[in-house]
Amino acid sequence: MLQNVIIGQYVSASSLLHRLDPRSKLISVFILVFIIFLANNWLANGIIILFTLTMVLLSRVPLLFIYKGTKPILWLVLFTFILHLFMTREGNIIYSLGFITIYEEGVKQGIFIAIRFITIIMLTSLVTLTTKPIDLTDGLEMILNPLKKVGLPAHELALMMSIALRFIPTLMQETEKIMKAQMARGVDFTTGPWGKRIKALLPLLIPLFISAFKRAEDLALAMEARGYRGGEGRSKFRLLQWQRQDTVAVIAV
Repeated sequence: MLQNVIIGQYVSASSLLHRLDPRSKLISVFILVFIIFLANNWLANGIIILFTLTMVLLSRVPLLFIYKGTKPILWLVLFTFILHLFMTREGNIIYSLGFITIYEEGVKQGIFIAIRFITIIMLTSLVTLTTKPIDLTDGLEMILNPLKKVGLPAHELALMMSIALRFIPTLMQETEKIMKAQMARGVDFTTGPWGKRIKALLPLLIPLFISAFKRAEDLALAMEARGYRGGEGRSKFRLLQWQRQDTVAVIAV
């Protein structure tokens, strides 16, 4: 049920995106998210869709794997599209039946918002799918390093974000395991009224929180046992190398 979550997962492959420096990928995705929110016409959104599809192909990540991972998000996208379809009342009337009135601007805004959701999710997911967690941490830390002058703990913040991303698939697997254990004891998550289904999900929270705190404590003890004392004075075994292809990638974006 939850095995297709792609956020926080890394897929090993030999592609151009895998070879890029994590800093160039992070900078590029920040720029792209900004550009996507500025796009307000069909040409701009068409270019964004084409660019996103090109990045997916260049990543060499299996298309079926990406589709299964983004499939649960499609319901949210559909809900957002319908919300704009009926709530936006600008432009010419396309269809009217009783109290239901659909305007041209509602269709346009609904499509644009759906494109924004899908492309942002796809592009941000490609960063984690093509970057090892340790490289992602190092890249994020180096980007945040200038902010140390204003007191921002760059190393600790980067470490927290990478651990959070890494534990998303783990928590999803733990949720699925608890659900299967409760289904084996007669709990039904798939049939009945929505109120009953939501009520059946509540017993998942307590064992899930206990498991999450247990994992966090084990991780903290393991880091202390290995002498972790924060980012001050730490050296790096693997150094990031910014190459010409990274400069070209950022300029292309």
